[in-house]
Amino acid sequence: MFETLSHLALQQYWWAIISLLGGILVFLLFVQGGQTLLCQLAKTEIERTMLVNSLGRKWEFTFTTLVTFGGAFFASFPLFYSTSFGGAFWVWMLILFCFIIQAVSYEYRSKPNNFLGKKTYDVFLFINGLLGTILLGTAVSTFFTGSEFSMDKLHLTEIGNPIISQWKSPFHGLEAVANLQNVSLGLAVFFLSRLLAAQYFMNTISDKNIFARSKKQIAYNAVPFLVFFLYFVFRLLTGDGFAYQPENHVVYMEHYKYLHNLIALPVVASLFALGVVMVLFAIIRSIARQCRDCIWFSGAGTIITVTSLLMLAGYNHTSFYPSVYDLQSSLTIENASSSHYTLTAMSYVSLLIPFVAAYIFYAWKSINNKRIDANEMKEDGHVY
Repeated sequence: MFETLSHLALQQYWWAIISLLGGILVFLLFVQGGQTLLCQLAKTEIERTMLVNSLGRKWEFTFTTLVTFGGAFFASFPLFYSTSFGGAFWVWMLILFCFIIQAVSYEYRSKPNNFLGKKTYDVFLFINGLLGTILLGTAVSTFFTGSEFSMDKLHLTEIGNPIISQWKSPFHGLEAVANLQNVSLGLAVFFLSRLLAAQYFMNTISDKNIFARSKKQIAYNAVPFLVFFLYFVFRLLTGDGFAYQPENHVVYMEHYKYLHNLIALPVVASLFALGVVMVLFAIIRSIARQCRDCIWFSGAGTIITVTSLLMLAGYNHTSFYPSVYDLQSSLTIENASSSHYTLTAMSYVSLLIPFVAAYIFYAWKSINNKRIDANEMKEDGHVY
């Protein structure tokens, strides 16, 4: 079946999968957002325990999705993986460090004779929630704004230094924070994760005080989220983009490139509009009503919106990882992908995705079968 598809069709198929994984990852960052809300929502130790345990039952989903996202990128578009992870290593090392201290915190926070104390691990969780979301959002924004690297496949013939891509900035990825558009997306992801977390707490914790405080946090975080997200979208649709000619793969700057992509890809444009409307609907409904299920509207909307944004970055002859140092070094789904054979083999493996998704959904529902309350935290033998 897949072997009859053209190389370009397989490349487009795998970019769709990468985009979907990116959307799921951003939704699951509600765990990180919740970690930054512990001080605002918990006024007693038992309330903090309920919040941490609600998140502790889901943090592995986020970590696993992040690893899957990176692994899928490595297998389908290895040149991006080697360029970004090998060049912008300070950003990725910081992100990795944030997720390491998160895993350690959930494992040891409530262990007996914990010499660091719970407060230290709560600080670690806050750092993970703050830096993890902002850095991931900033890194993804470089798909639209570009990075400083050069790429030459002839370098593979050099015996002493067979490296295709070379990073041209001494900051190795940290220079992205100097771009306001990049930071605006990072901050939008940060405030979005807090919104999603508040809705998640309303759905999973049976406590009227936490419910009321979570509802207030949705109102507090909605405004900065919308400001930073709308600023990013405005800059994206009104600025120049990185296009390439399909005949000779020459990269050039095109005015209103991503706006043109929206027009040329009506399905993607419709998905983007639908996702934004779903998130806005969930925010308004959460504030206006005693709603416990809004996390499902905002979660689905987040996945759809982010997926469509990433599709804009790779489809319609667009460079998904542009180079501002050398335009012709920019990476596209055509010049950065694996071989036809590799993509074909991986495509058959991808048929297992619906079964994995069904298992995750089943596990999620089983874990959330009963809302967390104070009595459970006192009686349960395992708490985070």
